Amino acid sequence: MFRNTTLLLIITLVLVSTVSLSMFTVYETDKAILVRLGELVLNSHDNKPKIIDPGLHFKIPFIDEVRNFDTRLSMLEIKSSRIFTVEKKGVLVDFFVQWRIKDLALFYTRTNGIRSNAEALLKQKVISGLRAEFGKRTIREVVSEERGELMNRLRNSTDRDVEHLGINVIDVRVKRIDLPDEVSGSVYDRMRSEREREASEIRSEGRAGAINKRAEADKERRILLAEAQRDAKRIKGEGDAKAIDIYAESYNQAPEFFAFYRSLEAYRNTFNDKSDILVLKPDSEFFKFFKNVEKEK
Repeated sequence: MFRNTTLLLIITLVLVSTVSLSMFTVYETDKAILVRLGELVLNSHDNKPKIIDPGLHFKIPFIDEVRNFDTRLSMLEIKSSRIFTVEKKGVLVDFFVQWRIKDLALFYTRTNGIRSNAEALLKQKVISGLRAEFGKRTIREVVSEERGELMNRLRNSTDRDVEHLGINVIDVRVKRIDLPDEVSGSVYDRMRSEREREASEIRSEGRAGAINKRAEADKERRILLAEAQRDAKRIKGEGDAKAIDIYAESYNQAPEFFAFYRSLEAYRNTFNDKSDILVLKPDSEFFKFFKNVEKEK
């Protein structure tokens, strides 16, 4: 009785162990392939490698090996890679690459399923592409608005280059571009000299423009003054002529009264201030109207 129970327990344990070794789980972020005795397990209907989707699955214990792969988006960061521009100036470039596994079977056969191998090959391809693209451009061009187009071209070329690895390149972006210490000083000096030359040209153009503006303003001022003086003389002449006409007409109408009125104006203008002193002979023509008044009295 005891022996039968022990045997049954052993058989149960073996069955449970076999079943547990036969079951495996693929998580929702992963996909898997089966390797049987070193070879990929193929589908019976199309003879292509069998791709196992997320869920609970079974395998042959001790014969089948499950290789899980994370199919989510991965990021590879690469820091301080020295890249030379068309000016033969080395720049330090920090960039990142976003990629994911596209073909599990191809990825496994090309990289042995090791992500570090894939990233090392991907890094080489991206750096080679950067060197080719930067080698056609100046420092100013690679940091200008053209950089977006450059990155798109680099992403497309890199994606084609690593297609045989079973991966898909989603994006390539430059994070930072720095000048090495040995070239930054010369570059800054050249940039400073260019800015000083541009500033000097702008100042020269400004001075020339100011001289032209002042010359035009002086010319307009002289023209306006000449026209104003001409108009003033014309108006004054017209006024004088009109005044003469009025005086003549007044004189013709009442010569004695006109003479008397002009004499009164002369008296008023002469004795405008109490401190004024005028020395004349009493019988002077200036006082003729005073004489007439004395005779009438």
